[in-house]
Amino acid sequence: MIKLGKVSQNNLETCHPKLRQLVTELARRVPKALDFSVTCGHRGEREQNEALESGWSTKAWPDSLHNKEPSLAVDLAPYPVDWKDRAQFARLAGYVQAVADDLGIKIRWGGDWDQDGRTADERFVDMPHFELAKGEW
Repeated sequence: MIKLGKVSQNNLETCHPKLRQLVTELARRVPKALDFSVTCGHRGEREQNEALESGWSTKAWPDSLHNKEPSLAVDLAPYPVDWKDRAQFARLAGYVQAVADDLGIKIRWGGDWDQDGRTADERFVDMPHFELAKGEW
């Protein structure tokens, strides 16, 4: 079991209860070698527009699921964070999907938007992003 830090806990508190349940259970199950941080939950207008301008998002305020209250999306990153290590993000995503399946929570990962099991066919890859699928909120 890993222990989420204060910033991660604060970010997680801004999320939908199903995402909080998912991430809390994920922290219980992942191996210690796959420690992770909750880098984003809810985004306000300024943060969302900064994410768009910097290329971290394709959506302007208020169109991202991060902009809902509570947030319908959460960003998770393996810790320590290496944004270029796609393999670590994919490994974490596998754990997230397995825990979501066990809990009966339908999610969509930003590394595989079309949910076909492949990342190479995506135009915009958002490895840290997980969102509740429609019908879960």
